[in-house]
Amino acid sequence: MQTLPPVQPGVTRAAPATSKPPFYRVLWVQVLIAMLLAIVLGYVDPARAVAMKPLGDAFIRLITMIITLIIFCTVVTGIAGMENLKKVGRVGGMALLYFEVVSTIALLIGLLVGNVVKPGSGFNVNIATLDAKAVADYAGQAKAQSVTDFLMHIIPTTVVDAFAKGDILEVVFIALLFGFALSAVGTRAKPLVDLVNSFTHVVFEVTRLLMKFAPVGAFGAMAYTVGRFGLASLGPLAKLIGTFWLTSMLFVVIVLGAIAWAASFSIFRFLAYIKEEILLVLAVSSSEVAIPTLMAKLEKLGCSKSLVGLVVPTGFTFNTDGTSLYMTMAALFVAQATNTHLTLTQQLTILAVAVLTSKGASGVQGASFIALVATLSVIPTIPVAGMALILGIDRFLSMFRALVNMIGNGVATLVLARWEGELDSDTLRQRLARQG
Repeated sequence: MQTLPPVQPGVTRAAPATSKPPFYRVLWVQVLIAMLLAIVLGYVDPARAVAMKPLGDAFIRLITMIITLIIFCTVVTGIAGMENLKKVGRVGGMALLYFEVVSTIALLIGLLVGNVVKPGSGFNVNIATLDAKAVADYAGQAKAQSVTDFLMHIIPTTVVDAFAKGDILEVVFIALLFGFALSAVGTRAKPLVDLVNSFTHVVFEVTRLLMKFAPVGAFGAMAYTVGRFGLASLGPLAKLIGTFWLTSMLFVVIVLGAIAWAASFSIFRFLAYIKEEILLVLAVSSSEVAIPTLMAKLEKLGCSKSLVGLVVPTGFTFNTDGTSLYMTMAALFVAQATNTHLTLTQQLTILAVAVLTSKGASGVQGASFIALVATLSVIPTIPVAGMALILGIDRFLSMFRALVNMIGNGVATLVLARWEGELDSDTLRQRLARQG
């Protein structure tokens, strides 16, 4: 047996090169296998598949319980790490402008596709036959928000209440205040900034441990979806589902692809880089579960920690591309299915209201459906009860809705980092080149 020579004092022996882990230990492979097994179980034994729901719910709760801490720490350290407060304001302003422009483009595309494809034509639904009670609970939660209401919602009742409710927008507001205060105090606050930095590393390590349960969560969520709603339920509304899925994919490839190309990176290589997050979001129909690992991966791509900490959390509230596509297209579907004629003015009104109601609808399951109900309520001629038509398939729509939201925020962060000179181009090129 060969023996290694003794190590001389003061000399460190190089660690042996680590071999690539077997494919079955790679996270995205495990998640994909879990999804395929869940689909089979949902088809073969729907009752048992529905019983798997707690697995998906538990994983989502595990991730969401840590998200507010991640957002608070990264936003605080991000602002404290900026050179000056003027830069924070400039980055924030550019981010909000970018978010609004791209989200509005998504709303317009949803409106255009809805008018051209007409996914609801031919249904000729009689409103009296719809189950209005099925939408009643959502209608009770929905109300049209004014600008004042939206701004007031940003301010939490107490600091603790924001974390207890898990409201991302409120946590971002608190983190901004703390970040500005630490930056204003200067060197005297350095020990506290270092403490928050250290705590951030601990929180991300907790996230890394929790992500080991991602395949279990994906299995539970996908098994429930197929078992509860069934693949057969896709049939009557296949045109709407297919139209939305195809539009979502084209939006990512063409619109986000063009933006990525202008920022000198390939959208396809970026998608390959975040394949674990893509599969996970598709499985659980929530973009929130991808926030922690997406932020870590964006930093590894060369984005500065301060910019990632500032842009990503706000993006998940204000940059809702998938929700925007869904809201205008689904609104037109309900109108077409119930033979409700909409004038150009009414369609533009839906567009204008959706600009506001779509904000804050990212991540949480069902939030986009509630936001759509609130949007339709401003056009009395559209029967809100018509939402019952898509209630049963909303889970299938939310898969791609959440996916586009997540991808859009990843692209936005890279673009803004490029604009602000907060991106290491060599690191970005090298890491994405490995995905080719």
